[in-house]
Amino acid sequence: MTRTARTTELDVRQPFTREQALAAGITPRQLRSQRYRRLLTGIYVAADVEVRPVLLARAALLPFGDRARASHSTAARAWRLPVPIDPEEHVTVPTAAERRSRAGVRCHVDPDGRSVIVDGIRVSALPETFVELAQKLALVDLVVVGDAMVRRMIGLDELQRHCAEACGPGTAQARAALAFVRSRVDSPMETRLRMLIVLAGLPEPQVNLTVGDPLTMERRKYDLSGPEIRLIVEYDGRQHVDRIDQWESDLRRREAIDDDGWRIVVVIARGVYARPDQALSKIHRLLVERGHPDAPPRMSEAWRVHFPVHG
Repeated sequence: MTRTARTTELDVRQPFTREQALAAGITPRQLRSQRYRRLLTGIYVAADVEVRPVLLARAALLPFGDRARASHSTAARAWRLPVPIDPEEHVTVPTAAERRSRAGVRCHVDPDGRSVIVDGIRVSALPETFVELAQKLALVDLVVVGDAMVRRMIGLDELQRHCAEACGPGTAQARAALAFVRSRVDSPMETRLRMLIVLAGLPEPQVNLTVGDPLTMERRKYDLSGPEIRLIVEYDGRQHVDRIDQWESDLRRREAIDDDGWRIVVVIARGVYARPDQALSKIHRLLVERGHPDAPPRMSEAWRVHFPVHG
């Protein structure tokens, strides 16, 4: 038998280890060629396979036993949750004896965490994922994840129940973030804008209020609003309007809002990531001018920890 003869079948479109490759007759030189892509140290896949979060999770789990699960940000990406970039993959095993050291993979030990199967791999259940992320994510990022979870994946009451009963690393941070999690939030930037407002000590806006026009019978949905004073705060992530009909529709909508006596504040990315102070100043001024009963005379400075000013 020649060295390149295959001794075992190997699906190279799924992650495989160097040892599996050699057993299948793939030489080290072939592994280093353009035919294959290295996903992690000693773990490869065919070069034309698209690298997706589930593929990376499957690769990270390869060196571990059947009881291991993808966890933390690796589980979050498998669940398609909006999390910050993490250069490491995360795996959790039930006992210290099953822990392994692998470059690019952080291994955790948790004897009690629940797991489920997502796209054919074992991952932390959603409530466990939320608490795991609380060990690392900042408050606003964690609320973004919580809002996304309860928008389409899990009931808020179930997440609250789990966090109330949980103990160990991350639980205190998870409970603190959960106090800000709301249902029906449409986007991460909507969460960030709401958190900016709340952390400044301003009245919490209502999420996705739907208002009907008694004349036209049209219904309009407002991202964030204070219906007591007819104030709307909306995030607009578009850099420019590509279609003239969309631009005209936006103008008609804002004219209708003005006719109803509402005032709209549109915040763009710069107002969240670069100059949150300017966005807050405008919102605060309008809250005071329009007589919101809970508008403070001065804003809290707590928002500055989470939303730095740049430029």
